Amino acid sequence: MKLPLRLCAALLLATGLAGCAAPSPELYAAQQPALDVTRYFNGTLDAHGMFQDRSGAVIKRFVVVMRASWQGDTGILDEDFTYADGARQKRVWTLKKTGAGTFSATAADVVGTAHGVVAGNALRWKYVLAQPVGDKVYNVDMEDWMFLIDDKVMLNRTAMSKFGVDLGSVTLSFTKR
Repeated sequence: MKLPLRLCAALLLATGLAGCAAPSPELYAAQQPALDVTRYFNGTLDAHGMFQDRSGAVIKRFVVVMRASWQGDTGILDEDFTYADGARQKRVWTLKKTGAGTFSATAADVVGTAHGVVAGNALRWKYVLAQPVGDKVYNVDMEDWMFLIDDKVMLNRTAMSKFGVDLGSVTLSFTKR
């Protein structure tokens, strides 16, 4: 009698986990306008964003000026953040085109390498960010979804988690100058 009960429990767990699966970038393959990462992230972009904790409360608001350039299959995204409280932060990404619709990226506060996939108007990045909180640093799983709205505007939503537990999200609006 235990085997069928365990089997049922395993099937229910598998079904529940499958229902939690995130969408694949290929879901957006037919969406227009098609995102060309090397074209959109080239020149100067302005971004406005906020971080919300898992309850939805806005914890931080910020503005980013990004200067982006490419040489061949390698791009540099130089970001300057200014937070509502006056704090400043800099992040410099080095992107590499690794194949048709695939990219890798590194930055000083990224643990290892970020991996990106483009399909249609969407770009999904997955990476681990070393996030300072007080006098400690936590490695946080990040999943960015960027959607090109038109040739000037891109929207970005980032889910932040640790050990599969939702920590909050970042919402950004990019505008290409």
